[in-house]
Amino acid sequence: MSGRRLPSSLCALLAVSLLAAGPGAPPAVAPLRQAHSHNDYEHARPLLDALEQGFCSVEADVFLSGGKLLVGHTVFGLRAGRTLEALYLYPLRQRVKDNGGRVYPKGPTVFLLIDVKTDARTTWAALAKVLARYSDILSVTTERGFRENAVTVVISGNRDREAIAAQEVRYAAIDGRLSDLGSDAPAQLVPWVSASWGSVFAWRGAGKMPKPERAKLRDLVARAHREERLVRFWGAPDTREAWGELLAAEVDLINTDRLAELGQFLRERLSALPRGGQPSSD
Repeated sequence: MSGRRLPSSLCALLAVSLLAAGPGAPPAVAPLRQAHSHNDYEHARPLLDALEQGFCSVEADVFLSGGKLLVGHTVFGLRAGRTLEALYLYPLRQRVKDNGGRVYPKGPTVFLLIDVKTDARTTWAALAKVLARYSDILSVTTERGFRENAVTVVISGNRDREAIAAQEVRYAAIDGRLSDLGSDAPAQLVPWVSASWGSVFAWRGAGKMPKPERAKLRDLVARAHREERLVRFWGAPDTREAWGELLAAEVDLINTDRLAELGQFLRERLSALPRGGQPSSD
């Protein structure tokens, strides 16, 4: 974006972001690799609230509308200034610049899950052009292989799988499904598998998780990890009991709308572990 003037709407949103992260901002927190902010844009400060808690994954629903990639839950909630660039890509670039090349100083890559809500083909064509403008911060796959960078983009929802896979220089990967387990899809192309919790499990997060379901969860995660894929469930119970089960089963990304609560839970559980220890579901 060097040399390009920013739209006034983008400038206004950036000003709000900078003020929110100014002298009164809380001290930096340690990154939480397991924390995924579901529908992140619905929080008071998109992206910033999640980063303040140490989250390493955020989710944005994107609509191609009037030639722009707008972020919102439905078409009725779209606003001209709330673009993917304004809310996520540009602030992430600024953060990476400020922190010496990473979203968190010396921290892991941060995932930006883009859930495409409009036509897969046309939306990906527009999205690919925008992502290329942020090549300085994005993980990339070329004929030489995968190179991790500060931010890794994963495309969910309406995925133009063939077009994404065909790109010679690709700044995004694909959010897979359970059917991708055991397939020949390379982990560089499909680094995640995601599933609806309710389509796999009957337990709703109250009381102890039944042993057969606990075993099924751990077996599924182990299968994905053998293929070097991460695991995420949407619609999982957003409770401490469920978080404990997911953490103990080594689920890589724990979906939540309760940012502060999950952040505190993970810091408590992880800080209590001996070096190299495994969280317990109890």
